[in-house]
Amino acid sequence: MTEIIDIAIVGGGPAGLTAALYGARARANTVVFETQLPGGQIITTDWIENYPGMPEGLNGSRIGELMHAHAEKFGATFRTFAPIEEIRPDSGGFRLVSDDGEALARTVILATGSTPRKLGIAGEAEYTGRGVSWCATCDGALYRGKIVAVVGGGDAALEEAMFLTKFAERVHLIHRREEFRATKCIQERALSNEKIEVHYNRIPVEITGHEGKVSGIVLQATDGGPDEMLALSGVFEFVGVHPNSDLMVGLADLADGGWVKVDSSMMTSYMGLYAAGDVTDTPLKQVVTAAGQGATAAFEALRYLDSGVCTL
Repeated sequence: MTEIIDIAIVGGGPAGLTAALYGARARANTVVFETQLPGGQIITTDWIENYPGMPEGLNGSRIGELMHAHAEKFGATFRTFAPIEEIRPDSGGFRLVSDDGEALARTVILATGSTPRKLGIAGEAEYTGRGVSWCATCDGALYRGKIVAVVGGGDAALEEAMFLTKFAERVHLIHRREEFRATKCIQERALSNEKIEVHYNRIPVEITGHEGKVSGIVLQATDGGPDEMLALSGVFEFVGVHPNSDLMVGLADLADGGWVKVDSSMMTSYMGLYAAGDVTDTPLKQVVTAAGQGATAAFEALRYLDSGVCTL
């Protein structure tokens, strides 16, 4: 007999883990399908200092571990499946399909998050893993005493640039505009760091290499200034993200850019199907908002189950 899950959660970041906690505490059969370590993108963040109740901050991986343990304590089940390839309406509920098998669920919460965007320039693909990275926490220690570049102007870019100064001799911070969009307090800390050298109004156009590793980056000026060629050993890219919403194509409404449209209850345009966290079209992408959306999605999924609408 096929198991029927009350709340199936696809994704194990802050939104998915919080949804799992709320679903399990309500004694619903709650299952999280995840292919990676718990925490989602926060596991690549060295330090999170703006989560309420943690004034001293905490490592992103540790937050993911604690959220996972909390949900598991109340009965949430975690299954390391191959990636879910399809969510298909079935018998009043949903069928989740992967190479590892299928599962039936009365409700689904999509919490698949987002993926870092790439620059799409010459040399990027060739030197990925050989000097090109999207995770300073993962790879920063490899550049002890070396020169690196960080591309981007938001919170993530400046925070990761500061993290890299723990290892690198110098960090070139490259931004296409003449001012950053990062939070002011983060800007103040980054700009006061003697190891960080800022390059405003510059666009990377090529990543160069030597003997199979990154050796430099070519910058094109956007303000009439001279182009630059920087000699370095690593390039870290933080230029935004795109939503992991492929499972929703043809099933639920998407906003421009592929973000999943949700209402105030975190329900998508398909009844019984919810989304939470960075994959949604909500404006603020933070750990605290992802957690709040996960809680809302689980609460509303429970109400949906109690309503008797689902016939599975």
